[in-house]
Amino acid sequence: MTKTINTILLSALMAIAAGCTGSNGDGQQEQAAYEGIDTVPMLITQIKKCSRLYTTEMKVHKIVTHDDVVKLQGKLLKQNIDIRLPMGERKVAIPIDATLKAYIDFSDFSERNIERTADGKITILLPDPKVELTSSKVNQQEIRSFVGIVRSRFSDEELTRYEQQGREAIIQSIPRLGITDMAKASAAHALVPMVRQMGYREEDITVAYRKDFKSFDISKIIEVGSGK
Repeated sequence: MTKTINTILLSALMAIAAGCTGSNGDGQQEQAAYEGIDTVPMLITQIKKCSRLYTTEMKVHKIVTHDDVVKLQGKLLKQNIDIRLPMGERKVAIPIDATLKAYIDFSDFSERNIERTADGKITILLPDPKVELTSSKVNQQEIRSFVGIVRSRFSDEELTRYEQQGREAIIQSIPRLGITDMAKASAAHALVPMVRQMGYREEDITVAYRKDFKSFDISKIIEVGSGK
């Protein structure tokens, strides 16, 4: 049986809005130039410059534990027996440090992602956030194990299998970690200044995601990669 213990360290990365907007500090001049021009194509071009906008990073520390025992099972004098053999236990605890990164992919961003109203309000519909397991590492020096006298040591194959189970457990826990919500907030902070440069007031700007995005969609937005 494998048990897991999670300790989560969260850190929201500062989105580099300037890198997407190409701002040179002349925001007022740019805004004046945009007046009277259909800004949607220009806005799409600016947003697509972001390409893959990494917005949030999360560090996850997980300890994977496994234990098993040798039992003597059967019947003796018509009685069922189930006895744990003395010194027949094996236990191991494997610490795993992993890094998750959330990003928005703007490669397919188009006019379908922008809604405007007659009163000057604008809504940016962002693509679903993606989550990538960019790295995972086992702290070999902190692996702890106990092996009873009548048992053999854990093999490299067994340890590798438990480590993989730990990485899979981290991926399965993503919906509970809230990283996609942080990605949404960070993307909004990056894009609102960009839209303001097009002449829109901040109170008229809305950054939104599709309404039917649910936590169970997480399996569709995870990119595991090598995880190394």
